[in-house]
Amino acid sequence: MAGEDKVQADAAQEGAEEILETVEGVLADEEELLNTAAEGELDVAALQASVTTLETQVAALKDQELRTQAEMQNIRRRAEMDVEKAHKFALEKFSNELLPVLDSLERAIEASQSDEEAVKVLREGVEMTLNMFVAGLEKFKVEQINPMGESFNPELHQAMSMVPNPEVPANNVMAVMQKGYTLHGRLIRPAMVVVSKG
Repeated sequence: MAGEDKVQADAAQEGAEEILETVEGVLADEEELLNTAAEGELDVAALQASVTTLETQVAALKDQELRTQAEMQNIRRRAEMDVEKAHKFALEKFSNELLPVLDSLERAIEASQSDEEAVKVLREGVEMTLNMFVAGLEKFKVEQINPMGESFNPELHQAMSMVPNPEVPANNVMAVMQKGYTLHGRLIRPAMVVVSKG
């Protein structure tokens, strides 16, 4: 895409240069006509017609030049946006590879609910590791989606099943099977949820 933009920018630049050369040529012709008229070699009507034609050509070329410059600005803006997107989402694949590690740490915490002292210490260590991991990802704009108790949002959540439950309003998330994640606001994995039928 960036290469294509560069080709377009080069073509637009060449077009602008051609327009400038043509405008300079037209202005030189106009000046020559005026000099000739001043010497009395042409009649006034023919001179006026030539001047009108040249002025029309100059106006058309100036308009074309303005369009070319606008096109160049658009190409430059698109190229800048492409570069910004590339910087923002360069970590998407890497982030996706890390998500199963987060899931495993959360499962380890869930599985270590015993009151034994050794298990408590182990759970605390895993919780600290998980918190540090999540905080580290947040620094790179990887945000967690945990929609427990929220309304179901098909743009961020994936419904695994719908369960009737009169105590929970319809279309609310009753359980989160797996948390979702976004990178700079772009969804990289939806939260897998159980939704209430009401």
